[in-house]
Amino acid sequence: MYDLPQQAKADPETIDYGTYAEFRAGLLKHIAIEEKILLPAARRLRGGEALPVADKLRRDHGAFAALLVPTPTPAILAKIHTILETHNLIEEGAGGVYEVCEQLAGEQVEALVAEMRAMPEIKLAPHVDSPQVEEATRRALERAGYSFEEDQ
Repeated sequence: MYDLPQQAKADPETIDYGTYAEFRAGLLKHIAIEEKILLPAARRLRGGEALPVADKLRRDHGAFAALLVPTPTPAILAKIHTILETHNLIEEGAGGVYEVCEQLAGEQVEALVAEMRAMPEIKLAPHVDSPQVEEATRRALERAGYSFEEDQ
């Protein structure tokens, strides 16, 4: 899924909107799984204490969600790709969120995985392009520690 932004802009002059829609739905589902199932389970398994990286993940999720609202552009795809590089290391790297959650879940890991697999598909809303969306996206990126202008 994570290489779909690159596939969607394989031709620099055009964006493959079908590929992008698949990526968009997948990323939104991924965020929903983490926000509604994984991070709350980790908090519960840690006796009510959130994972140290939970706030960072949530801010990144907010940035992703904001970037997925407007019609995609090469700049938006580049920003998503940049954020994914760091975000994926936090989740998938050695000692990352997934490894920690698996250890925390212990014998409950299969039930947790089953709950994540049962997450329904995300219904995509149409893209919205407006000055308000652009400003909200900039704010979400800033909260997550990114600037929309970098990488352009």
